[in-house]
Amino acid sequence: MAGKGKEKKSVAEVKSAPSPYSPREIKKFVGEVQSEFSKIAWPDKKITLGLTGMVVLLAIILSAYLGTVDVILGKLISAILH
Repeated sequence: MAGKGKEKKSVAEVKSAPSPYSPREIKKFVGEVQSEFSKIAWPDKKITLGLTGMVVLLAIILSAYLGTVDVILGKLISAILH
């Protein structure tokens, strides 16, 4: 069973590893994030507004549908219980 499981790190290895909260590591992380953000293909304003309009329209339609179903089921349950 010697090859199974994770090997434990020695105390020296743990202490020599830099803290992820050190200024150097934070600066490295921010640089990596900026690098990744530069690779994103952002949509233009026209596409963004069109998709936003679709989401708002869909939300309105779904809320009207669910509100109607709620009122109908509420009246049906009320009629059954009385």
